[in-house]
Amino acid sequence: QVQLVESGGGLVQAGGSLRLSCAPSGRSFSSPVVGWFRQAPGKDREFVAAINWSGSGTSTADFVKGRFTISKDGAKDTVFLQMNSLKPEDTAVYYCAAGSVFTKDNRRWDYWGQGTQVTVSS
Repeated sequence: QVQLVESGGGLVQAGGSLRLSCAPSGRSFSSPVVGWFRQAPGKDREFVAAINWSGSGTSTADFVKGRFTISKDGAKDTVFLQMNSLKPEDTAVYYCAAGSVFTKDNRRWDYWGQGTQVTVSS
């Protein structure tokens, strides 16, 4: 069982930036794909970005392209989500996930973190 730990959420004004981090607890990433999803109150959990842990491929949702960037640091065993030009509609709980295949369907990911709250004020 892989436990994922997110950090870096918080309160920021519109136009500001935050960097989220995700690391496995007690062991290295064993899943080939690591991703970020978010869930706002009353809405479904939606795909934000994903990265191939063993390679270099990434995928980013259209609504955050040009603003959010997913990256990894193999030496630190950590995946990052750099979020710039934040908007109030980005307010949500952001979850890190790990899985065996890339998919935007959150039901097909194997492991999840507890989530970190991101609040963007206008």
